[in-house]
Amino acid sequence: MNSVKPYRFPYKDLLSIDQFSQQDILTILDLADHYVEQNRKPDKKHSTILANKTQINLFFENSTRTRTSFELAAKWLGCDVVNMEVETSSVKKGETLIDTAATLNAMHPEFIVVRHPDSGAVHLLAEKVNCSVINAGDGRHSHPTQALLDAATIRRSKGKIAGLTVAICGDILHSRVARSNITLLKLMGANVRLIAPTTLMPYGVEVFGVETYTDMREGLKDVDVVMMLRIQKERMDGSFIPSEREYFRFFGLDRRKLAYAKPDASVMHPGPINRGVEISSDIADDLTRSLILEQVEIGVAVRQAILELLASNITRT
Repeated sequence: MNSVKPYRFPYKDLLSIDQFSQQDILTILDLADHYVEQNRKPDKKHSTILANKTQINLFFENSTRTRTSFELAAKWLGCDVVNMEVETSSVKKGETLIDTAATLNAMHPEFIVVRHPDSGAVHLLAEKVNCSVINAGDGRHSHPTQALLDAATIRRSKGKIAGLTVAICGDILHSRVARSNITLLKLMGANVRLIAPTTLMPYGVEVFGVETYTDMREGLKDVDVVMMLRIQKERMDGSFIPSEREYFRFFGLDRRKLAYAKPDASVMHPGPINRGVEISSDIADDLTRSLILEQVEIGVAVRQAILELLASNITRT
């Protein structure tokens, strides 16, 4: 049994960070801390909290770490998991998202985990089913579980979130990770800076209460955490950067640019990494500065926490 205080998690679905209060997020992070320690024990299938429950992973976009993380999280809590192969499903025969949702809902799963290339698609699906829907990333809009695992990683590394200065660097324009992290970090009291070339900076982003920079040296000065983003070539329909070589020269993280941050500044990246484009290999692999592998580990624990909290709500309704 864990030591986290009982808490009524008042949600059927996890669709975006906007739905949460500070208390909601602290509850998720506290429970995730518990699962990080449990997962380091030899017997990882240590719980039957989700016994007799079923999770369907429905990924319309390729993903290795997110889908695997959700699958491990569910299985380690005793849940049955079905990975629906979209490429060989009725979706490829013209079935609509709503029809797919209705079909899956008729099989009575407790959870559907969805990644979709269109913003808002996961919200639409959640309106059509009875089970819990978890947003594993929709278009440019939201990636709430990534933001939660990033917050959990920062808190475990720095001991707090409030008062820290976090720089989010790179392809802000196409990044659902950036949008969810901005909302969560601001809610938890962090100062957020965005660093990107003007072509990859969303118009009007200052309304979210963040500072914006187009120079890495200025933007990284005295920050506590450097969060690098992947260049999302699949979402680019034009020429946003002159070349990958030029991009790395001005916006890739190397030792020279990192020296402007605090001496103990941590480095993060949601993956997958384009080495030599977004970040140099010597920093990505530097275990004294890089938290990239910790993000992967803590991602499973955060998703266990989310599933447990959503399941507790399912049993009451």
